[in-house]
Amino acid sequence: MEDRRVLVTGGAGFIGSNLANHLAADNDVVAVDDLHLGTPENLADDVEFVDASVLDDDLPTEGVDAVFHLAAYSSYTMAEENKRDATRVNVEGFVNAVEQAREDGCDTVVYASTSSIYGSRTEPSPEDLPVEARTCYEASKLAREQYGEYFHHHYDMTLAGLRFFSVYQGYGGAEEHKGEYANTVAQFTHKIANGERPELFGDGSQTRDFTHVDDIVRGIELAADHRLQGIYNLGTGNSYTFNEMIGLINDELGTDVDPKYVENPLEVYVHDTMADATKMREATGWEPEIDFEEGLARVCAPYTE
Repeated sequence: MEDRRVLVTGGAGFIGSNLANHLAADNDVVAVDDLHLGTPENLADDVEFVDASVLDDDLPTEGVDAVFHLAAYSSYTMAEENKRDATRVNVEGFVNAVEQAREDGCDTVVYASTSSIYGSRTEPSPEDLPVEARTCYEASKLAREQYGEYFHHHYDMTLAGLRFFSVYQGYGGAEEHKGEYANTVAQFTHKIANGERPELFGDGSQTRDFTHVDDIVRGIELAADHRLQGIYNLGTGNSYTFNEMIGLINDELGTDVDPKYVENPLEVYVHDTMADATKMREATGWEPEIDFEEGLARVCAPYTE
């Protein structure tokens, strides 16, 4: 994207700030965030920051060419412990932001959904798989997808819902502010680098399709460039167990810290994920460029340099 005015909601958060900073090189970028999980320190100087909630009536949507809607209660635990607020932000906030943008003449929206709705799968998950809402978080993201269809059919807008797979960057990037809600890659690396044993649920055999935030940002931008409509996966198509992750972190840091295995306290837990990003690749040419080994090296670099 070039020479556009764009709005990034959740723009001071982890993924949002990476996107806003990337787009600001060639565009006029406004980042809206209520600083629940974000911080303006994540943002480059050329990003305009607005301290606001997606529930507000006066969002800065005037003259905007595209909306990137990333604001959300973004995890199972966070949403489950704050059901009412999470539903308002994740669902009502989405409708509010899209409707204000529509009223101001914007017809292109890219928004965050979730891969959690596929449940546990060791095989690649395509977008046409049956999905279900087993948690408040998943229900709110599925509601976004339904409202996305409504805005498309009723107002002829284009709305691309992106199902992200386990996005990471590390505390050397913009994840540190998320604390306990940061990706396990960031949390475990930080603990091991400081001589602490990370806690793994069960036996550590659970798998994730770890996708570096730089690849996610490219995918988000391409979705707007191509004015995609519908649902698309963003993931590498490769999965690693948590045990493998711990081993790779130790290798990269030159440490030998064993994990601590604990009983899983969560009532609902996705044990395995793997993306099938064929649809995104065929629509835009997007391919992940950062494999997990390289991504881990980036996460570990601040501790080894």
